[in-house]
This record gives sequence, C-alpha cells and structure tokens, in this order.
Amino acid sequence: MEHTANSITIRGQLLSLPQFSHENHGRRFYRFSLEVPRLSGAVDLLPVIAEERLVNAIDPFGGEKLTVTGQIRSHNYREDGVRRLLIFVFANSIQAEDGDAVNTVVLEGPLCKEPIFRRTPLGREICDVMLAVPRAFHRADYLPCILWGRLAQEVSACHTRDRIRITGRLQSRIYTKLTENGAFQRTAYEISALEAEILEQQV
Repeated sequence: MEHTANSITIRGQLLSLPQFSHENHGRRFYRFSLEVPRLSGAVDLLPVIAEERLVNAIDPFGGEKLTVTGQIRSHNYREDGVRRLLIFVFANSIQAEDGDAVNTVVLEGPLCKEPIFRRTPLGREICDVMLAVPRAFHRADYLPCILWGRLAQEVSACHTRDRIRITGRLQSRIYTKLTENGAFQRTAYEISALEAEILEQQV
C-alpha cells in the first residue's frame, strides 16, 4: 500500500445493501458494513461511507465481497446529551472482487493525549493512544489505537504532540455500557497496531 498519513484497505463480505446516509455540498453519501474475518476466526464489522457514484458504479448486492480503499475518519456527535466519537471508513474506491480477507491500515500523526499503559489480569502489556491524523483544510481525524507487548512499552514513554506512525488493522469490539436506564450493548472501533515507529519526540 502506498504510504500516506491515513490509508486503509479492507476486503470483506457486504452484510446488506447500502443505505442513504447524508448529503454534503450536493453530493449524496451511502453507508454499509463489511464483515472482515481475522486469522483468529473472530470477525470485525466495519462501517463504510461512500459517495453515491462509487456505489452505483458497482451496483452491489448483499453477500458479495468488496474491496474498499480510503481513509479512516472520525466524527464527533451528540446522542442523548452525550458526546460520542464515530469512527468509519471513508471510501475512495470500491471494487467487487473475490479473495482473502484484507484489513491494512497506515496512520501517521501526533498524540493528542498522554498514552495510557496498563496490564491485563494475565500480565499482558497494553498501551492506548489517540492519534490526531491530519486531513485537508486544517482538520484532523482523532483515532484510537491500541498497542501490545514491546510496542506498548516503547510508545508508553511518549507524550502529547510526539509523532508516531502505526501500521495495523481496524477492529470492532462490542462492550456493555451501564447507564441509569440500564445496560446497553455498543460497538467500539480501534486500530490494533502490528508495527509502530516513533517519528518525532518533543524536547
């Protein structure tokens, strides 16, 4: 994959026909989800937003395999008075093609929060970071990433504004949210790092 500050390629099964999402500056956008299996047998359900012209060009039908290339985007919104971060794949191209599952992400940007280092009950080391990945027009996408083991140790020594590059995969995770109105299942999205490189550290 050609390196940019934000690139993703996924290949998986289309779960249902694209549905209208929104219109922006006269362009119509549709949303759909791809089911992308991992080598472990687990499955990630990844949301995609695509312009109408891309969807019409392939005339998709439910159950077929699609390859999507583009960027990971974030969008802040409010739901029931609570601020939430929406993560999705913004498609630059879509192709209908068979083949093995693909889920490859390259991100580059500064940390916008201090890393959070922790250990699982079994002692596995984990580091959570939030990257501010630059976008056109002086905007940025705020993307949660998780690192493991040696990578977690290395990046946990970084600080806000340090710049890193991460190669990994976009993953979905279902969790239970406890509220005053009861327990609700929600889906979180994060980039699981396979490689990480510290590009610049603040003095």
